[in-house]
Amino acid sequence: MPKARYEEIYKDLKQKIETDVFSYQELLPSENTLIQTYNCSRNTLRRAVGRLVTDGYVQTMQGKGVRNIYQPVAQTAFTIGEIETFRESAARNGHHPRTEVLLFAEFPVSQGQSRYTGFPPGADIYYIQRLHYLDDMPLILNHNYFLKEAVPGLTKEIAETSIYQYLENTLHMTIVNSKRVITVEKMTQIDEKYLGMNAEDYNCMAVVTSQTYNGDGVMFEYTQSRHRPDYFRFYENAVRKPG
Repeated sequence: MPKARYEEIYKDLKQKIETDVFSYQELLPSENTLIQTYNCSRNTLRRAVGRLVTDGYVQTMQGKGVRNIYQPVAQTAFTIGEIETFRESAARNGHHPRTEVLLFAEFPVSQGQSRYTGFPPGADIYYIQRLHYLDDMPLILNHNYFLKEAVPGLTKEIAETSIYQYLENTLHMTIVNSKRVITVEKMTQIDEKYLGMNAEDYNCMAVVTSQTYNGDGVMFEYTQSRHRPDYFRFYENAVRKPG
């Protein structure tokens, strides 16, 4: 099944749903109509629709068709079920992104760092502190660790634009999956300094920790993202599997 074709159909239907070409609760055109519209196979169309179901855009209804159930999220939302860059999330939410690199360093992983990152002791890594802005408001403080062997040539300039764009387009890396843990942790002085929060109003942070793997099964990234709690929202569409 040609992946490029199904992705193209998925993105077109998604765009039409988001721009209200297909209104909320409206049934999409029939399967046969969509097949003719996109000049594609039934399997290709069903895969595109299946992706929309997973993303929470539509619901398939036995004997009736496919219903639009998409409702835009009012506040900035990040996805749980997908690996999405900061810039991709900002574009999806209609915001202007900017990234400031606070620290860029290279060093071997210590025993203590190995225990919480998952990298072997002695492995050479890039350590990057980045402050992410949305519409000129600082919202996320990232502590990034990248395995130097898997991510050669990383620079501060790349970190200020898009690291994943460099990985995928320049190094031709396939990014496969990311294990994530979401916690609430006490706010630090660094959080207070860079995110502009008052300790009297906020004493905690939403923290997303992730270990990300490439197509060779190598964990190339460990990241701790510290989010302002008043702008933090993660979105997931949960699907119940049949008994």
